Amino acid sequence: MNSSQPDTKDFPYWLLLAATIGLYLGFRVYTDELYSQVISTVSRGITVTIFVTVVAFFSASLVGLVLAVGSLSRFLVLRQLSRFYIEIIRGVPILVLLIYIAFVGTPALVVAINWIGEPLGLDPMKTRDVSLLWRAITALTIGYSAFIAEVFRAGIQSVEPGQIEAAKALGLNGWQRFRLIIFPQAIRTILPPLGNDFIALIKDSSLVSVLGVADIAQLGKIYSAGSYKYLETYNIVAYIYLLMTITLSLALRRIESKMQAEKKG
Repeated sequence: MNSSQPDTKDFPYWLLLAATIGLYLGFRVYTDELYSQVISTVSRGITVTIFVTVVAFFSASLVGLVLAVGSLSRFLVLRQLSRFYIEIIRGVPILVLLIYIAFVGTPALVVAINWIGEPLGLDPMKTRDVSLLWRAITALTIGYSAFIAEVFRAGIQSVEPGQIEAAKALGLNGWQRFRLIIFPQAIRTILPPLGNDFIALIKDSSLVSVLGVADIAQLGKIYSAGSYKYLETYNIVAYIYLLMTITLSLALRRIESKMQAEKKG
């Protein structure tokens, strides 16, 4: 064996280093009154961060699946509309999309709803009736659905055409072919990048703090602005995000390894 080749069983020293830093910060939180106060304040935003991430991810996955199927449709109009949505949304930064949906899209939607509801005698709706939390979730859903659509499209196209032709020969309709043949095989290709998008969404959920949503980043910003303890506050903020993302990343790698082992078996 050539010694110049990298060892495929390379020991994860990076994880050992990360765990050491994590244990040190955990010890500081446990023993240092200031760190304890910071984490007791900032950790109240964990629930909001998880809620935003989970709701936005599953909503984006649903929309992305519809877009992926539309982009592969035999109907030209559906293909073009799906591609238009995907390419335009992917070209807009998430932060810009958040601000646009919150302060442009939502007021426009409220005006449209009132225009429709007025002849029906419905009470007029106000923009402030739509919480900033749901505006943020909507923006993240729209933004990530375009990226997830490409993940689904690649997964669907990875299925061997012969499998689909065999399903047609058996008399399965389009929905049956997708549910029984295409999707179960595509999911092996889809899951790893879909998991990466979920981890990325956890980090991008911190952008909702620009709208004043009380997530981890927003509570950290408020606490540091009032106490001037920027180092301690953002150490804790980064620590919490790293705990979530590294844990999920390791879980994702474990799932990938298991799926590869099952495929070889």
